[in-house]
Amino acid sequence: MTKVELFEFIRKEYFNQRKSIRQIAKEQHVHRRQVRRAIENAVPPARKTACRKGTVLTLFVKQTIDRWLQEDLQAPRKQRHTAQRIYQRLKDQAGFSGSAGTIAQYVCKQRKVFGLSAQAFIPQLHLPGEEAEVDWYEAQVDFPSGREKIYFFQMRACHSGKEFHIAFQRQNQLSFLEAHVAALQYFGGVFKRIRYDNLTSAVKKVLRGRQRIENERFIALRSHYLFESEFCLPGIQGAHEKGGVEGGVGRFRRNHLVPVPQVRDLTDLNQRCRQAYEQDDRRTISGQTESVSIRWCGEQALLKALPEKAFSAFDTALPQINKKSLALIKGNYYSVPVVYDQYW
Repeated sequence: MTKVELFEFIRKEYFNQRKSIRQIAKEQHVHRRQVRRAIENAVPPARKTACRKGTVLTLFVKQTIDRWLQEDLQAPRKQRHTAQRIYQRLKDQAGFSGSAGTIAQYVCKQRKVFGLSAQAFIPQLHLPGEEAEVDWYEAQVDFPSGREKIYFFQMRACHSGKEFHIAFQRQNQLSFLEAHVAALQYFGGVFKRIRYDNLTSAVKKVLRGRQRIENERFIALRSHYLFESEFCLPGIQGAHEKGGVEGGVGRFRRNHLVPVPQVRDLTDLNQRCRQAYEQDDRRTISGQTESVSIRWCGEQALLKALPEKAFSAFDTALPQINKKSLALIKGNYYSVPVVYDQYW
C-alpha cells in the first residue's frame, strides 16, 4: 500500500465508517499524527530533506585523489596509496581541512572504479626484550640510471615495535649476515630469540614440524651473538606467527616508499630509511598507550650486551687466475695485479 492509498483508506474509515482517530491508528499501526494529516488532506505532504552544507571534497581534491589512484595502477602492488596515506598527503601538500573519514568514503568508492584493494593485519603482544622478528621485502626505487627492484631487510622488536630497515641490491646470505650485524648494533643489544621465515640464507632443508637443517654461516652468526632462533611453519600459517613484522613491512612501505622514492644511490636510500624509521618511533601503536620510543626505553635495558667484536659477515674465496689476470668469483671476473699471474 502506497502512502496515497493509505491516506485514502484512513479517510474512508474516518468519514464513512465513523471510526475514531485512536481506533484507526491502532488498527493500521500508524501514529495518530499521520491519521490527522490524512483527514486534513488527501494528498500526503512532501518529504522534507535536510539542507546539507557544501562538502569539503572540492573538484581539485577529487581530481587529485583520482590522479593518485590512477598512478597506483602503474606502481608496484605493495607501494600503492591507502586512504590514510592519501589523507596525510592532502593535509600536508594541499592544506586539506576535512576529516579522514570523508577521504576514506570517497577513496572506497573510487577504488571500485580503479580496481584497487586494501589490507589489514592483527597486532600481537610480547614480553619486553624477549624476541624480535625478521623479514625481507621488495620495493621499486628510482635511481639516476632508472628504476630498480631493491631488497629491504627488517628486524622488529616485538614488544615495543621499534624497527630497523636496511636496503640491499641483492637478497643473498652476505646481505643477510651484514644486515644482522647492522641491526643488532643499532638496537644496542641482543634479543633472547629471533623468529624467521624458512629463508635459504638460514635454512638448508625444512624437516617435519619445527626441525630444520640450518646453514653453517647462520649457525656461526647465532653462536657469536648467543641468541635462539625460531622458524615459522611453512605457508600462510607461518605468516600469522610473525604478524608484527609482516604488518610493519606493509606499513613502512605504504608510508615511506609511496610514491616510488627517487634517490642518488643506495647510501642515500638507507639514510632516508633511517630518518623514516626513527621518525616512526614517535608513533603510538594501536592498542597501546605509550609511544614506541617510550616502550623501547624499557625494553632496551633487558637486552643482552653485544660481544666486544662484531661478527665478520665477509666471505672468503680462493679463485683461480687466468692468463688475462682475471679472477673468477661467483660468476664474475675481477682484474688482479699481474704479479699474481704466477698462480695460473
